Amino acid sequence: MLASLLKRKDGRRMEEKKLGSWQVEGETSQVIIMVFQTGMVGYPEALTDPSYRGQLLTLTYPLIGNYGVPKDEDGAFGLSQWFESSKIHASALIIGELSDQPSHWSSARSLDLWLQEHGVPGIQGIDTRCLTKKIREKGTLLGKLVVEGTPEQSVPFENPDLRNLVQEVSMKEARVFNPSGSLRVTVIDCGVKFNQIRCLAERGARVTVVPWDHPLNPDDFDGLFISNGPGDPQLCSSTIENLRSVLALNQSRDRNQTKPVFGICLGHQLLSLVIGAKTYKLKYGNRGHNQPCIHKDTGRCYITSQNHGFAVDPDTLPSDWDVLFTNANDHSNEGIVHGSLPMFSVQFHPEHMAGPTDLVSLFDVFLETVREHKEGKVTQTVKQRLTEHLTYSAAPKPEDVTRPRKVLILGSGGLSIGQAGEFDYSGSQAIKALKEEKIQTVLINPNIATVQTSKGLADKVYFLPITADYVTQVIKNERPDGVLLTFGGQTALNCGVELTKRGVLEKYKVKVLGTPVSSIEMTEDRKIFVEKMEEINEHVAPSEAAFSTEQAVAAAERLGFPVLVRSAFALGGLGSGFANTREELVSLVTSAFAHTSQVLVDKSLKGWKEIEYEVVRDAYDNCITVCNMENIDPLGIHTGESIVVAPSQTLNDREYNMLRNTAIKVIRHLGIVGECNIQYALNPESEQYYIIEVNARLSRSSALASKATGYPLAYVAAKLGLGIPLPQLKNSVTNSTTANFEPSLDYCVVKVPRWDLSKFLRVSTKIGSSMKSVGEVMAIGRSFEEAFQKALRMVDENCVGFDHTIKPASEKELQTPTDKRIFVLASALREGYSVEKLYELTKIDRWFLYKMKNIADHEKLLETYKQDETAMPPEVMRKAKQLGFSDKQIALAVHSTELAVRRLRSQWSILPVVKQIDTVAAEWPAHTNYLYLTYHGSAHDLSFDQQHVMVIGSGVYRIGSSVEFDWCAVGCITELRKMGYKTIMVNYNPETVSTDYDMCDRLYFDEISFEVVMDIYERENPEGVILSMGGQLPNNIAMSLHRQQCRILGTSPEFIDNAENRFKFSRMLDAIGSASRSGKSSPTPSRRWASVSRWDTPVWCGPRTF
Repeated sequence: MLASLLKRKDGRRMEEKKLGSWQVEGETSQVIIMVFQTGMVGYPEALTDPSYRGQLLTLTYPLIGNYGVPKDEDGAFGLSQWFESSKIHASALIIGELSDQPSHWSSARSLDLWLQEHGVPGIQGIDTRCLTKKIREKGTLLGKLVVEGTPEQSVPFENPDLRNLVQEVSMKEARVFNPSGSLRVTVIDCGVKFNQIRCLAERGARVTVVPWDHPLNPDDFDGLFISNGPGDPQLCSSTIENLRSVLALNQSRDRNQTKPVFGICLGHQLLSLVIGAKTYKLKYGNRGHNQPCIHKDTGRCYITSQNHGFAVDPDTLPSDWDVLFTNANDHSNEGIVHGSLPMFSVQFHPEHMAGPTDLVSLFDVFLETVREHKEGKVTQTVKQRLTEHLTYSAAPKPEDVTRPRKVLILGSGGLSIGQAGEFDYSGSQAIKALKEEKIQTVLINPNIATVQTSKGLADKVYFLPITADYVTQVIKNERPDGVLLTFGGQTALNCGVELTKRGVLEKYKVKVLGTPVSSIEMTEDRKIFVEKMEEINEHVAPSEAAFSTEQAVAAAERLGFPVLVRSAFALGGLGSGFANTREELVSLVTSAFAHTSQVLVDKSLKGWKEIEYEVVRDAYDNCITVCNMENIDPLGIHTGESIVVAPSQTLNDREYNMLRNTAIKVIRHLGIVGECNIQYALNPESEQYYIIEVNARLSRSSALASKATGYPLAYVAAKLGLGIPLPQLKNSVTNSTTANFEPSLDYCVVKVPRWDLSKFLRVSTKIGSSMKSVGEVMAIGRSFEEAFQKALRMVDENCVGFDHTIKPASEKELQTPTDKRIFVLASALREGYSVEKLYELTKIDRWFLYKMKNIADHEKLLETYKQDETAMPPEVMRKAKQLGFSDKQIALAVHSTELAVRRLRSQWSILPVVKQIDTVAAEWPAHTNYLYLTYHGSAHDLSFDQQHVMVIGSGVYRIGSSVEFDWCAVGCITELRKMGYKTIMVNYNPETVSTDYDMCDRLYFDEISFEVVMDIYERENPEGVILSMGGQLPNNIAMSLHRQQCRILGTSPEFIDNAENRFKFSRMLDAIGSASRSGKSSPTPSRRWASVSRWDTPVWCGPRTF
């Protein structure tokens, strides 16, 4: 029986909450290598990868087990359909948080139960980011699992890499797969993954898998494949000797008679040792799904899956061998190829599982080469074949790329629903990118409240409408040689299309930078878009375009009701909605034709999951997906109206990469250069999906993705529009790695929209396919519950979180969503509705509902301490904070005060830690200033030894408080930095320029509340806090901060309170003899009516504070 003890060689013990099996009969104590892996999906595939033999696997993404574990079932060729071997090979698992209620159509058991079945121990509740940094700094750490009753000192730290781990995982007898295959391929099993066998067999090979030390007879095979495996390659002496004989025979034979050789991972290292090159141990290895590799001959960069701790020294390669791929981050070797013979190998895993499939075609190259040599019809070397296969023929030649002298940027104009401050952010990023390249910038934007129109940013600003006529006049006057259309939303896009149709751009020789207008039109015209998708065998939801009411009705009758009606070339779903009957359809279509000449009638897929990907592509066909997002609300609600989480929480590796591959295929086919957003409908009961739409421009989702990942999408898109290759751009967070990578997140992001529907009489509160929200917030945490509750408070400072007291439970409102449905859910859980019942009513995935139930259940637990909060155990308080409860929320539950709860948790040292957003999940050092607070951590990511001035932003956009306060905040921090002060910005609006981490020295993307601002203040100890740049929200907490001796700069909090409090303000006017309105402050409706009856009507009623 294993004891619940894991000890690291650096002396630290980890004895957190156990998972998996700690009752293993006959198990001996063992020393294990501690490694980390940065993939956000694919834990079943990783744990069954033989390369993890003898290793304790730490997963950097904190939420693990969300989609459970599938059942053991065989697929094609008798191989497991879901796993990479027949058992779990990792010795132990460390994660942040286990999802004990998984949700997925393929799930048969929880991760915890699966680990128990295989006798594998694990630990959860660990600060995995802190551990990852420790492994990164110290190199691979050793740990040990000690059997209960065994003296710890009796188990010495002996490195498992000194054992022949390959011998332990390799099969003992040969086995044949796909015996009817036409090409005979022998696979040396050094720890082969099932998908490598599958990739060979499904391409027509007869695959014979042999043990690692099996003698090799070239007459028995047409091609030789060397698999991946664990440990030090130099310990595989038998394999090396057997390979040496094959290579010697290859070099002595005629070119047509040589046997092609292909190695992967350990196979790459073994082939390198055979030819006389050297290998070395990496400090901590490359393990993840986002390693960028550059092909030497073409310069193209690919995203790869990797799992290795050793590497090949390219400087020791013989002269007849050449480098094939190089890691774009650490510049280690990723592949070699012979100059004339058919032999090559790669360090990464082109077979994926888990991870991206970008280079799975290397199996095609290998088997094409095998077939040619078998038939004796060799036409080219494998090196030539690889280069030909990986060349993008349409890539512009260097001499054809002319840098523009002056670029015109079209803004988005006045703020409107569906088009708000996010375009101020994206346009500002574009101007910044162009100025770095010393290109003149001319901006057209009539919105005076935006940062991008501020003096000193663009070289020239025209405050003119974004219409074809006005833009033509500017072009005629300024004579730019380039224009950016994708940074001003739908307004700029439509204007650019119109300018092209009129021939203005051609007449004045203005080149559209980035995505061409023809590609934009493909995405905007539904009929053309459907045709383009059919060309690549992709499916759009059954849909028809209509140009009249009669056509729309006929289309709906063919598709079958209900249908979704959408306007083409429209903003924020304007004029869209669901029609269940002919009458409803006619009403919707009549409304839509007021805004457009074309409507789209789509078959309803209500209840399906809605998934989004943000995709980037350069002119040289380098492609990445920067962020994927999952809408908590099912399809049927506009993504701008939905609560959204990033990364997706309920997709497994196959679904994640299936949609990723489709996104890249689509962006390539459409010829988009820069950034685009693609939206899917995914069947919650299978892998069936439809493409909903593609936005070939920056959008609100782009701004969210940028802030969620730390990847500056708009900035990069502007650079790509100039013809700069993506691999040449640096990751601005690490300043050392390439921008041609896909961010790894070690946190969870939740976006919640804000509606101000209560300010309008007779406006329906129902939400659907048309946008009504006026703003949105983004919250960051290391658990879903933490981020979710933060986001609800950010939307409305009067909301304490997932509050059941706001709206009563209502099945009608659960089925027909409103702006307050999330609080109806809270009430329903409070009243005992089951998760299954709520799923049937809402179609919100059960995983999210279980997480919400965790919050509701813990609130009930807190309420048991109503009489005396000091009787509450510290672990109950800590759990509450980890579930995102605020001090005020806890105080309401236990009938106490916010300050009393704050004092109590301070006594118990229950304090938040500061974590960084670094785009790489701590894999690489990053001196990032992009920060958030969490209670899921044991250590801060940075020190607090410098003085700053703290500026509080305005929070969410709302009616009466919008982008103008972002302009104020940005102007303030800009001026402070000019004066030599280091600055801290606190804000949580993903649409703003102030939440760009380049704008300040430290950015806290967190709540603007008394609790959080004080937490930051006490940690940072700034010179002072500026409240006056953020509008009403910071002013509301001025007195609370002042009472805790917080240094407020500018107007004194007492004077702020005198101005904000109507009673005090009126009394002050009376004192100085100034006329003021008569008024009365009343706390209840009855007392308010008594006050009103004293005066003549009309009277004005409003809040006590302005």
